[in-house]
Amino acid sequence: MSSSTQWERFKKYYCSCPEIGLSLDISRMDFPDAFLSAMEPAMQRAFAAMAELERGAIANPDEGRMVGHYWLRAPELAPATEIAAEIRFTLQAIKEFAETVHHGEIAPQSGGRFTRLLVVGIGGSALGPQFVADALGNPGDRMQPYFFDNTDPDGMDRVIATLGRHLAETLTVVISKSGGTKETRNGMQEAKAAYEAKGLAFARHAVAVTGKGSELDKTAEAERWLARFPMWDWVGGRTSETSAVGLLPAALQGLDIEALLSGARDCDDRTRTSGTATNPAALLALMWYYATDGRGAKDMVVLPYKDRLLLFSRYLQQLIMESLGKERDLAGNVVHQGISVYGNKGSTDQHAYVQQLREGVPNFFVTFIEVLRDRDGTSLQVENDVTSGDYLSGFYLGTRQALHENGRESLTLTVDSLDARTVGVLIALYERAVGLYASLVGINAYHQPGVEAGKKTASAVLDTQKRILTCLRRADGRELSLDEIAIQSESADDPETVFKVLEHLRANPDHGISATEGETPFHRRYRSVR
Repeated sequence: MSSSTQWERFKKYYCSCPEIGLSLDISRMDFPDAFLSAMEPAMQRAFAAMAELERGAIANPDEGRMVGHYWLRAPELAPATEIAAEIRFTLQAIKEFAETVHHGEIAPQSGGRFTRLLVVGIGGSALGPQFVADALGNPGDRMQPYFFDNTDPDGMDRVIATLGRHLAETLTVVISKSGGTKETRNGMQEAKAAYEAKGLAFARHAVAVTGKGSELDKTAEAERWLARFPMWDWVGGRTSETSAVGLLPAALQGLDIEALLSGARDCDDRTRTSGTATNPAALLALMWYYATDGRGAKDMVVLPYKDRLLLFSRYLQQLIMESLGKERDLAGNVVHQGISVYGNKGSTDQHAYVQQLREGVPNFFVTFIEVLRDRDGTSLQVENDVTSGDYLSGFYLGTRQALHENGRESLTLTVDSLDARTVGVLIALYERAVGLYASLVGINAYHQPGVEAGKKTASAVLDTQKRILTCLRRADGRELSLDEIAIQSESADDPETVFKVLEHLRANPDHGISATEGETPFHRRYRSVR
């Protein structure tokens, strides 16, 4: 395609949204001109489904739940006055709590002020807050954030070691809707032990964000934690950033949560329109449909040209893959839907995997994210009339053109600057694009049976471990073979799991299991040394 022809296509398919500081260029996706008109009936049905969702329709029939993350930034749209009142009350409570913490009215047990924030959560209860904290955080923030986002003991040890003496002035926010999420429960217990090791009462440093009446809610009430904030069953974890899940940590950090909510609300307004050609969320959903043949045939590579957006691809991984990765459609047919998402940041990727993107397997499409403003104030000229930011922009434009020249498709999101309002815009944009795409391919974006299946399987493994430990301890120090343990623990039908559990047990001192080497790893003999 000649440069003049590409220029005309660029102008034709450039979606400018100055009211939210964003534009979308889809001209380098190779869809034919007839594609958008052919998809218009399906797109209008998707708009209608989205309107029903926002009016309070049951969007998750598996659990009989509404899906109302849009109401979080526009309570007046909620289908019941009590829901709107709860949203407004919670937002005000978050602001007041953060203010009292910042002013020292709520203080650590040992005195002074809280200067650090430890967020304990996993999945949507961690990825959103982490993304926002990293995208908007600065050294001068009111509180510096840290995260337990896994059940890895070494990872938690590193965080506690990094906090060091500052643990005494650390406020811990535990986030779990059900209150029974094991990774979060484990993180809470590890944090509690760390406080107690320093002679501190965990309850005097702890806050809960959870469902009313949950196990965590009851614990926080019984132990008299500093505060409790609600998670509602109509807000999914991956769309919870504009609820207390994301707003409380952001407010405590000192970020502008009103600007974040304003950006999300304005983006919702802008993408609620049924005019496809001027709706950036609809155009994103349509480009995903085109690029992947509506069945996940290609991966989505997210390349933000801004260090502060490094975690955005991780955030989008959960939002998109957990929402769209489904075995069955709404009619119950097996469809195996989904879009794989990965990415890092530019121009780092030019020294990593852009080589493959340009010349390797063409199994992807790229989303470039361009931020026009380099920094607050002027920049150093690293060459005559050239700044570091000019180089970053040049690398983005060069990579985009190099991929285009080799037949690699891309689209570009451009934002004026990266601030709290823009982050709210990006969150809302992708939340709606995911919902619209799900309608286009006929799946439920708001449940996650695969995640629940994984939790049940993990629970079964731990049940096997309990039986293995019982078996070894009953042996009174005698060594037992793998086969003997499998039979005696009633796990003979799954010797591989028995082997993997035993290997983990012998590698750690926690349960007092040792092993004697055999001819092969499968001939080791195990015993309890307790």
